[in-house]
Amino acid sequence: MSSRRPTDNAFLGPLRGASEESTFAGALSFMRRRYSRNLDGVDAVVWGIPFDASVTNRPGARFGPQAIRRASVIPSGDPQYPFGFDIFEELATIDWGDCAFDPGFPMEMAATVRDEARHILSSGAFLYTLGGDHFVTWPLLQAHVEKHGPLALVQFDAHQDTWDDDGNRIDHGSFVKRAVREGLIDVEHSIQIGIRTHAPDDCGIEIVWGNEVETLGVAGLIECITSRVGTAKTYLTFDIDCMDPAFAPGTGTPVAGGLTSREALMTLRGLGPLDIVGADVVEVAPAYDHADVTAIAGATVATTVLGLVAERRRAGA
Repeated sequence: MSSRRPTDNAFLGPLRGASEESTFAGALSFMRRRYSRNLDGVDAVVWGIPFDASVTNRPGARFGPQAIRRASVIPSGDPQYPFGFDIFEELATIDWGDCAFDPGFPMEMAATVRDEARHILSSGAFLYTLGGDHFVTWPLLQAHVEKHGPLALVQFDAHQDTWDDDGNRIDHGSFVKRAVREGLIDVEHSIQIGIRTHAPDDCGIEIVWGNEVETLGVAGLIECITSRVGTAKTYLTFDIDCMDPAFAPGTGTPVAGGLTSREALMTLRGLGPLDIVGADVVEVAPAYDHADVTAIAGATVATTVLGLVAERRRAGA
């Protein structure tokens, strides 16, 4: 008698627990989480924003959510490394699907994201976003700040994203400047990690430059972040171009000299003390990827942050 493994966990699986589905089969939701719009009993929501109309170099991040979902199924049936437990037993998580907006009206996208995020957050669920380009973080911050008040920003990135913005344009290189001007970001407790370009203004945000990473090491990076943020409620945004193109070639604006995947993931793992209330990973552009290495990195970043949230819940924090 042959054994049969379940298929299509994305539609038929339980709300909690790992998937037993083969990695090469079935519908591709994030980590085989159930596709659902029912927020009852849900602790965390993962969704995608397939938008890249604000990029200033190579387009393609609109395909990021698809690629991250595809890559995420590789570890979906195992206790999630490096936590050593099934984070989805602790954190009932669904895949919401993608935010729906009309690409013919890109100026309306931000309002759509903000309204849908507001609805999800009203349930009390943690919201994790798969981008899309980095402009999507601006309406996400608006929605989270409505719930929590001004937030510390922990930004992994090659770029400061503080270029001038008149408040009307859509640009993935100016969302931080706009968010600071609107009072969304608590600059005294905010930090940017891995920056390897210069913008006209730092907006009062602490910067860890790319060439400081090797000197500081992972322990030093964790100390810089946790001491800067303290107990402030935090939004964590991870632009995949924070990593060196050797480890994340599939992105629109790659910059040499970035973090290795190990440095990035070990640093994230050390951020358990932070009160992270929302997060995203953005700028994965699979058309420039090789063997899904960037998508795998993006999926692992997402899973690591969800693991931090699950670990805090497990500890009653």
